Amino acid sequence: MHAPLAETVAPTRKPTQFRWVVAGLIFLIYTIAAADRANIGVALPFIRKEFAMSNTEAGALLSLFLFAYALAQLPSGFATSRFGVRRIFSGAMILTSLFTGLIGTSSSILVLKIYRFALGFAEGPLPVGIASTINNWFPPHEKGTASGIFLSAVKFGPVIVPPLCAVIIAYWGWREIFLFFAVPGLIFSVIWYFLVTNHPSQSKRVSAEELKYITESSSPLGQHAGTAALRQPPAWLDKLIRAKKLTPLTDSKSVFRSWNILGCALGYCFQLGISNVLLAWIPTYLLSVKKFSVMNMGFVAAAPWVGAVIGNLLGGLVSDRLLGKRRKPGMMISALATAGMMYALINSPADPLGYGLLLFATGVLLSFGFSAYMAYPMSIADKKIFPIASSVVNMGGQIGGAIAPLATGMLLDNYGWDYVFSFMAIGSLLSFVILTTIAEPVDK
Repeated sequence: MHAPLAETVAPTRKPTQFRWVVAGLIFLIYTIAAADRANIGVALPFIRKEFAMSNTEAGALLSLFLFAYALAQLPSGFATSRFGVRRIFSGAMILTSLFTGLIGTSSSILVLKIYRFALGFAEGPLPVGIASTINNWFPPHEKGTASGIFLSAVKFGPVIVPPLCAVIIAYWGWREIFLFFAVPGLIFSVIWYFLVTNHPSQSKRVSAEELKYITESSSPLGQHAGTAALRQPPAWLDKLIRAKKLTPLTDSKSVFRSWNILGCALGYCFQLGISNVLLAWIPTYLLSVKKFSVMNMGFVAAAPWVGAVIGNLLGGLVSDRLLGKRRKPGMMISALATAGMMYALINSPADPLGYGLLLFATGVLLSFGFSAYMAYPMSIADKKIFPIASSVVNMGGQIGGAIAPLATGMLLDNYGWDYVFSFMAIGSLLSFVILTTIAEPVDK
């Protein structure tokens, strides 16, 4: 039960905008979390100088985090559904920072693997917590935009990681990367705990007017009164994406039996796999194949994630404002375009500027549909069961994200980079085919 409004909502006539403060915190906190997971990609070439390993072994090290992260999704979904976001999220952020720092103290490959696995499991509750916060704190017509802000943070972390890590390595070494990166998460976990409640009705920083604006539509498939003026897509597009009214999912059994949720998870599986290959292996590719300097590698490796920040925000805004909250078009456009970009990377330019621009465009197109994967379950599941639906979709994505870097290492040991890019192109096309089979939920 939520606390009575009279006791918990600030008595003011002027509507507050505290939900956007929450969105800002989501961006900052997940930028830190994304940096904590991404720094291993830049450090890997230097770790391999100290701990010898094949490409397959290196891929396995990268995938350990992601397998643990995937395993944590369902338990996190059930725990968040039962206990709320606040404590679980803050605790997970503290543990994420702790294990990030411990990676820098690793004395052997085994210890490094243990800490990397623990980091993945510790960070697992964070995306479910953020998705639940967005679902509770934003009205339907702002959820795509808020999701885009969150997913931009996922990609903004890798923007700052390569150049920052290059500087740290130049002055200290690879171990210091993890020690430096451990500090910000500890600070922001405390800030989150004291500023962000499980529901806006429990926050003294939310006015009655803002609370009414947020909660005016309580049904997962209901239309917010303020969205009537939003541009609606043409009838042919609704027919193409199989738009129709769906029965809300109200219990865990209905979630696990829903092909719409499972199909969304499978599509996300292939797309996130591509994203994680770029995140984990591009620094190595730039150093070993393109023969870039460490500093050039640092800036070029950031290019796809600069593009991804723009792609996530643009995809969320287009979905909310131009397509009447339709989520599938962004997913499908992204899948097809990404397949084309993977083919382009096979015959990529050798100079840092040209290659950086190509990676930038890849990041924009790959990430254009990512916010839709997060917002899609919000339109199907009710708010109580949403954390479980969200965890299923995210678990599917993380399984793909875990398998892809390992598969990349195996392909590199036996074939070469052309096969890696072809593998990702085929995966993106499969994602497109799967997405055509799920329905697009609409209000009427």
